[in-house]
Amino acid sequence: MSGLISRLRQLRHSDQAIAASVRATLLESLYASPQSLVIGAITSSGIMGIVAFVSGNPSLIVCAIAIALVAGIRVIDALNRRRQPRQAIPAKNSWAGRQEFLYRSGALGYSALLGTFGLLTLVHSDDGVLQLLAVTTTIGYAAGIAGRNAGRPWIALSQLCFASLPLTVGLVVSLQPLKMALAAVIVLFVIAMMDITLQTYGVILKATLVSREKAALAEHHAAIARRDDLTGVANRTAFREWFEARLHAIGKGEGSLAIYWIDLDRFKEINDSFGHLAGNALLAGVAQRLDAAFGATGIVARLGGDEFAVICDVGQQNDAAATGEQIIGLVEQPVHHDGRALHVGASLGIAIAPSDGTDADTLLKNADLALYRAKESGRGQMRFYEPLMDEKIERTRDLGAEMQGALERGEFHVMFQPIFDLTGERILSCETLLRWTNRRYGAISPAEFIPIAEDNGLIVVIGGWVIREACRIASDWPADVTVAVNLSPIQLRSANLPTVILSALATSGLAAGRLELEVTESVLLEDIDASLAALDAINRLDVRTTLDDFGTGYSSLSYLTKFPFQTLKIDRSFIADLEQSPASVAIVQTVIELAAKLGMQTVAEGVETRAQLDQLRRTRCDAVQGFLLAHPMPASMVASMLAGGGVKAQGRS
Repeated sequence: MSGLISRLRQLRHSDQAIAASVRATLLESLYASPQSLVIGAITSSGIMGIVAFVSGNPSLIVCAIAIALVAGIRVIDALNRRRQPRQAIPAKNSWAGRQEFLYRSGALGYSALLGTFGLLTLVHSDDGVLQLLAVTTTIGYAAGIAGRNAGRPWIALSQLCFASLPLTVGLVVSLQPLKMALAAVIVLFVIAMMDITLQTYGVILKATLVSREKAALAEHHAAIARRDDLTGVANRTAFREWFEARLHAIGKGEGSLAIYWIDLDRFKEINDSFGHLAGNALLAGVAQRLDAAFGATGIVARLGGDEFAVICDVGQQNDAAATGEQIIGLVEQPVHHDGRALHVGASLGIAIAPSDGTDADTLLKNADLALYRAKESGRGQMRFYEPLMDEKIERTRDLGAEMQGALERGEFHVMFQPIFDLTGERILSCETLLRWTNRRYGAISPAEFIPIAEDNGLIVVIGGWVIREACRIASDWPADVTVAVNLSPIQLRSANLPTVILSALATSGLAAGRLELEVTESVLLEDIDASLAALDAINRLDVRTTLDDFGTGYSSLSYLTKFPFQTLKIDRSFIADLEQSPASVAIVQTVIELAAKLGMQTVAEGVETRAQLDQLRRTRCDAVQGFLLAHPMPASMVASMLAGGGVKAQGRS
């Protein structure tokens, strides 16, 4: 007996400690078999009604009517509950407590009425058959309760006591030995049924916990399978599922949906300059920022590499544009890693459902096309899908695909444009110009294929090949002629650039001082510290550096003092105006004098008329370059010109 009391105390504490979701599941077990409740209610109510009718006792009749009413209410509750969809059942403490209170009230009330009816029958009736019917019906109900309601043991135990103990009172007060013996048996029965109920509850609780743990584990694995390992946002699988579900709702007229296809600008430069750990930290930081802003009402997904997608509901196109600006602003915020602030931008392609498509494949394709258009327009841009985009974007994609393997197929070659002294008689250097003749599209302009190579990362490999090829060819030129090679921003900040340069010089035998590497002012704007470090590394190899296109709108005199350039190339826009604009003459003269004081040589590019050349001679520029003097030419022609010793420019011969 003491063991049973101890288990009852433990039950109280353990029952209060179970989670709301587990309690809701156990509560559901009360309604698991409405058939047994209906059968029990009908049979017990019917028997009690017969006993009351036969006895004719008013108290029994009133009690039988009460039993029938409560039984009817419980049957209706059980049947209504059974019809409810399982997913509509909330697992909250408030709901579970309220529902359990209603069930317990009905169950205990019904049990108490049965026990009371049995007691009244024993007291007010001398008919042994009626007493037998009342007692056996009540005891049978109590036995069934022990198993049926074991999921909520306090209800089962209370029902057992409420139904059985009044019978023992009725049997004892008769003072008949056999009835008193039966009362003792019923007490022992109650104790035994309590023990069985507690054991059954333990089994049910353990099975429920194991089942929920398995379900939680399965749910956890399903969630992991739909999350990007690196960033924690949705992956392609989850993105596609969510997207198609929302499109289905859109098809029913529930508003509009905007998909933002995001590509990070300069991400490859971060990877090349600071390593993959920095790149991973940047991706994770951007993803978390986007998810915090849009994850609650839409979805944020990483589609692979440095590409993300955001989908959210929109009202009008102005709203979509405002959200796009917000996304760009979030991405541009720095991500801090290892004591360094990492900066990237974002290009966005936007498609709107249902106006730009009603199925996922079409919308994703259109958002991708818009993204290509945005990247073409420059960094930090966003573009909405337009039907006219398809043809141009398809060409860009095709060229990107063709570029894969183009170097191995020998489709790239280099041309050279000589740079002359002011007399136009002697070649001082040659600028290396990359050309691509594709097997499908023929000759392709560098203005078209260079941005593609920068976007897909091939510019580093192709640029390395250009450096090696330029050094190889220039090694056969006279020792006083240098060769110049243009560097893209990605090349400049590539970690292996010094290795590529050293390898090219060693393989060709070209002296380091005969190689010049040119960068534009726009390169310097993107990351001054990284650019300065890269240029210093180049100069430590005794390779010369040139600031190209000086004066193109980004000029700052601080560049000339911060960065270690040996040569300054004046942009062609100033040279073109020398004949008509005194201001251009003054600017060119000032730049040349400033460069001379800083120990730099100057080259004027884009010289196309004799008047321009004459004016440059008066300004004492160091060297000139342009179509007046020589067009880009193959290496063999440069070799022929250099072999002639005293060489005249093409335009003057």
